[in-house]
Amino acid sequence: MAVTNKWVFTSLALLFLLLVGAMTTARTGNASSNVETEKEQSSKNSTMAAARSEEVEPLNEHAVPDPEAVAAEVESVIDRNIRNVTERRKLGFFTCGTGNPIDDCWRCDADWQKNRKRLADCGIGFGRNAIGGRDGRFYVVTDPNDDDPVNPKPGTLRHAVIQDEPLWIVFKRDMVIQLKQELIMNSFKTIDGRGANVHIANGACITIQYVTNVIIHGLHIHDCKPTGNAMVRSSPSHFGWRTMADGDAISIFGSSHVWVDHNSLSNCADGLVDAVMGSTAITVSNNHMTHHNEVMLLGHSDSYTRDKQMQVTIAYNHFGEGLIQRMPRCRHGYFHVVNNDYTHWEMYAIGGSANPTINSQGNRYAAPINPFAKEVTKRVETPANQWKSWNWRSEGDLLLNGAYFTPSGAGASASYARASSLGAKSSAMVGAMTSNAGALPCRRGRQC
Repeated sequence: MAVTNKWVFTSLALLFLLLVGAMTTARTGNASSNVETEKEQSSKNSTMAAARSEEVEPLNEHAVPDPEAVAAEVESVIDRNIRNVTERRKLGFFTCGTGNPIDDCWRCDADWQKNRKRLADCGIGFGRNAIGGRDGRFYVVTDPNDDDPVNPKPGTLRHAVIQDEPLWIVFKRDMVIQLKQELIMNSFKTIDGRGANVHIANGACITIQYVTNVIIHGLHIHDCKPTGNAMVRSSPSHFGWRTMADGDAISIFGSSHVWVDHNSLSNCADGLVDAVMGSTAITVSNNHMTHHNEVMLLGHSDSYTRDKQMQVTIAYNHFGEGLIQRMPRCRHGYFHVVNNDYTHWEMYAIGGSANPTINSQGNRYAAPINPFAKEVTKRVETPANQWKSWNWRSEGDLLLNGAYFTPSGAGASASYARASSLGAKSSAMVGAMTSNAGALPCRRGRQC
């Protein structure tokens, strides 16, 4: 009996040791397998990261002809993309996103007023590199008056915009600014109306002439009047005679790297946004436009061929009540019309002459009741045997209430590449992406 018990005990002990060894071997094998998997995953992640870092949007050959400038711009785009991804993660991008890439870049931040300059890193489209006054100090406008266009007082908007240094211009309080003469801007300026209800109205409005890197954001601009035949200062060291201005809300003349975003524009004497005389690298986004006839002119004249270099992005805007035509009206250049909401027009939405390339993607076009105004497009004063070769296309647009887009051209890929500035999203998302178009009612301590 004692021998049997001893044999049983010995057998159990041996079995226990065998089980422990097997478990140890299994754990070691699994650990080795896990390490190998992690190494493989790390390698895959590194490869994917490298691939992402190389996915830089091709630059347009007409936008920056200087090879050194192209190289610098590529580096800038890479840095900007990295910063944007990082900042969006910090802000909880996926918890408050609307699908609008500009808004989702900065509006999730409840402390936006402490991080105002983040906006300059959120640009899209052909005007994406407009940094405005990002690298300068803040200038606070405290005085809404415009008593002397030649010798503006410190604290006024005119005094701010003519300075030679980069400035990020904000407003101390709500105000209505009635300009006596055109507000002639200097380079590297941001006018940022967030946090105040700022109207530029009932007088002259904004002129961006022969300058670069300007951002106009968060303003109500309306009832602009023709002004001129007067002396006006354009910098601390220069003032000169100005002939009559047309009365545009925002006039862009021979300028580049301009971004017009989240403004409410209406009822001006001429255009709401006009870009002419060789202007390029422009984005017009998130604006709400209403009660106006000739909304947007892009290109000076059919004979002014310098506008062949023009590239303009029109994105996430709401073309609203009381609009008649020119949303936009284009000449010569390359125009990307993407993810806009067209709820009103009386004559047509998009027009042009002089062989512009128009790339319409992911827009929502709702035609008016008038059975003779259902066509989105209009070739202005040009016979069909000429315009049939122009590259105009509609891709992924939502056409409602009988709206129709008349395409033309052979679909030359090189031409549309020059008229492509960002990835279009589904037209089904247009309502959400444009629901907050116009000047935002931002208040401190809350998401904007």
